[in-house]
Amino acid sequence: MSTPQPPMPQAPAAAPEWQTPGGSYAGYTSPIPVVRTHLGHALASEWTKIRSVRSTMWTLGVFVLLVVGIGLAAGALVAANSSSADMDGENPLTLGFFGLLLGSICIITLGVLTTASEYGTGMIRTTMTACPSRARVLAAKSIVFFTVAFVFTLVASAFVAMVQVSMLEDAGARTPSGSEWFKATVGISLYIALLGLLSLLIGSVIRHSAGAITIMIGVVLAPLVIAMFMVAQSMEKLRDWLFEYSIPNQLSVFYASSLTDSGPSGWDPLWIMLGLTAAVYAGTYALLRSRDV
Repeated sequence: MSTPQPPMPQAPAAAPEWQTPGGSYAGYTSPIPVVRTHLGHALASEWTKIRSVRSTMWTLGVFVLLVVGIGLAAGALVAANSSSADMDGENPLTLGFFGLLLGSICIITLGVLTTASEYGTGMIRTTMTACPSRARVLAAKSIVFFTVAFVFTLVASAFVAMVQVSMLEDAGARTPSGSEWFKATVGISLYIALLGLLSLLIGSVIRHSAGAITIMIGVVLAPLVIAMFMVAQSMEKLRDWLFEYSIPNQLSVFYASSLTDSGPSGWDPLWIMLGLTAAVYAGTYALLRSRDV
């Protein structure tokens, strides 16, 4: 009986002609276009995300409702219960402060959700896979959010300002100057958009929506509340500092109605918020580069 022989190894199959160097398909090019990615692609992606989630429409809708509703209600109430002597020389734009103070909470919430919600759902892994450049992702999120927050705040604050002026001029209030109009619309919109951008950065650092929102609400309200309970004479300097640099007081500076006689004035609040946001941006970028998604 003969011993069965093992099968002889077969020669490997020849490579397809289009893979053979110098073959008839050497000049083959893929029909799928290959383009070099840039910031514009990341901006388009972030714009698609921010406009397609329901939280954006809810938070911005509540923001407009608060700013417009409280602003118009305050204007109507003052116009109905004030005489010409009471409103003589008063700036009617100051009544827009109350709606924007409450509405800023909505911008803070949206800023946090823009980044922290992606960490909660795991979507950030897809984002970083599609765009490995973390600097580009952070820049795109910041630009898109800042633009949306600024535009919505500008439209809402300008509408309220125009209606309040028309209401209160008949009651004896003076006509605001051009610089007062600019600060009460463009200036306050830049400040609130920067405040929202600061919230976005905190959300990127904390990676937890509820925690980041709580921190930012504390940053907005805690200094003013703490200062109100500092009644001891030894705490007077600290109390005044907290009053002067609290965010509600800085917002009121744009309406020339500061809570204190000292502290930031003019455009100082905007420069303070810009410097703070820039410092936190640099820290956030350094942290994103040093840890996993």
